[in-house]
Amino acid sequence: MNKFRFLTAGESHGKCLTAIIEGLPAGLNIDIEFINNELKRRQQGYGRGERMKIENDTVEITSGVRFGKTLGSPVTLVVKNRDFEAWKKIMSSAPEDVTNEKAFSTFRPGHADYAGSIKYCQSDLRNVLERSSARKTAIEVAVGAVAKLLLKELGITGTSKVTQIGSACCPANFSEEVDIMRGKGDTLGGRFVVLYKHLPVGLGSYVHWDRGLDGRLAQAVMSIPAVKVVEIGTNPLGYKGSEYHDEIFVQDGEIKHKTNHAGGIEGGMTNGEDLVVTGVMKPIPTMKTPLKTVDAKTMEETEAHFERSDVCAVEACSVVAEARIAWILADEVLLKYGGDTIDELKKNYN
Repeated sequence: MNKFRFLTAGESHGKCLTAIIEGLPAGLNIDIEFINNELKRRQQGYGRGERMKIENDTVEITSGVRFGKTLGSPVTLVVKNRDFEAWKKIMSSAPEDVTNEKAFSTFRPGHADYAGSIKYCQSDLRNVLERSSARKTAIEVAVGAVAKLLLKELGITGTSKVTQIGSACCPANFSEEVDIMRGKGDTLGGRFVVLYKHLPVGLGSYVHWDRGLDGRLAQAVMSIPAVKVVEIGTNPLGYKGSEYHDEIFVQDGEIKHKTNHAGGIEGGMTNGEDLVVTGVMKPIPTMKTPLKTVDAKTMEETEAHFERSDVCAVEACSVVAEARIAWILADEVLLKYGGDTIDELKKNYN
């Protein structure tokens, strides 16, 4: 059973996005400015769309925190959707407000539209789009920011960077790649790397397949909308065993590794080296130059529905990955060291 868990709710154009977090120790300092800065980071990046000009994501805490410190009870976070003002009737929960405005029935290739409409028997694909949208990652970043605050109490820190956009591996060329695709009505994906430092040895486990930290991290990052590849450490293809595995030595009385091809994880557990997780995001499937598809109602060939979209969101995706990795690590820390208060957790950890 996970020690640190949460649930999120909300739709892309609904009133708000909400998360309820359970398992935070009492006495943890909650820095609202830090959380809001993480939300701001998610909205940045060259190639973002019109939605980012509407939203100015900030968090509201409605339970579980008093005078800036957690109480040990569930913490509720809320991020409001400013765009809801233009969608009140369309996204209303009241049956008397039913409307076909903004409804659509053309499956968008690369989205959840087709499979989701079959699974949940939806003829208006907006009922699939609204929850499957990457907009929901805003509240996930807020949750991840809380997890980061817990990890920071133990000296554990995380960062991320974009290493490739389209075919460009040089950051100086990223904006040029995006501009070319914007002119063509097309989109780009790319590669990012997340790095966490100062982790203890032994987070995770080798005793059961579902407790391995590498597996948990892979699932957390892979399930981010549009992520198709997750790697931990150096991709081993083309390496000989003698070249790839990290030799061990002693330095100042401590065990160290000469290299870090394993990315900080061996046998499903942290080994004391930096955690290195790489993700690859596919090109965004909503494009101004639409792909061919089928209309669900008429079964006739047509072009995919287009509303608004980014040209490229790899930088935002890297921030989401940072957040998801943070809450997996926070859960592992709480599982291993326990503590009903932050002081008790720090004492056990030290």
